Amino acid sequence: MATRKAIKAINWSAIAERIQESEKPIFANFRTKSEGYLRRMNEFPETVPAIDWAHYKKSIPNSAMVDEFQKQYSSLSIPIPADKYTSIVEQQEKEAAEHVRNFITESNKRIEEYKAEITKISSMIPFEQMTMEDFAELYPEHAWNPEKPTIWPHDPEYQPGDEPEPIPKGEH
Repeated sequence: MATRKAIKAINWSAIAERIQESEKPIFANFRTKSEGYLRRMNEFPETVPAIDWAHYKKSIPNSAMVDEFQKQYSSLSIPIPADKYTSIVEQQEKEAAEHVRNFITESNKRIEEYKAEITKISSMIPFEQMTMEDFAELYPEHAWNPEKPTIWPHDPEYQPGDEPEPIPKGEH
């Protein structure tokens, strides 16, 4: 006989912490339905109660019919579908856990970089008190360079490059 597979307890508060406020009513509805299904399932015994064939043989005068029912009942075999999805779900769970671990390590690296940047910015001279030379030392890629002047609007895509611009062809 097949056994019942059900989760005995769900940590609803841990799930609720991860849900946005706009999704709370949907989550509450899902939780109510889930608990209702679990309550209805738990009303039934985990295994089918055994049939007392001796009682029926004593109570029914034609016991050949009871013997026939008993024989048919014992030969009855209800096929249980093969579990094809548990291994797939477990594999997806492992992949998701690996993805989460990678995300956490990458996030921790970014956090450390950002903390270092914050420390650097908080330890430098305020921009209001900074001279052009101080700015050029701290941010050489953004500072004005007399060797390579820029034209307005001073964005990289608007600056003349090393290659000359093509000469427009005459219209006539």
